[in-house]
Amino acid sequence: MEQAGLISLYDYLGYAAGTQLGKEVATAATRAKETIGRRTVNTVRYKGVVMLYRREFLTEYFSAKQKSDVKYPLGDHPDYIL
Repeated sequence: MEQAGLISLYDYLGYAAGTQLGKEVATAATRAKETIGRRTVNTVRYKGVVMLYRREFLTEYFSAKQKSDVKYPLGDHPDYIL
């Protein structure tokens, strides 16, 4: 069931986010106690349920993600395991 004001990652990014990024965003939203909606999609490329989030949450998430990626370029993040 779709909830008003919530959008998918595809709607936000303009392209399919993929499973890994989708899981990362869902985990972050759950930890932040964000409202998560669902939409059933049936297209040539994808059939299934997609998660929906507030646009503001996605903006905050990707802004923070971009900052953390720049902070530790080339795999130098402290959590990086060889």
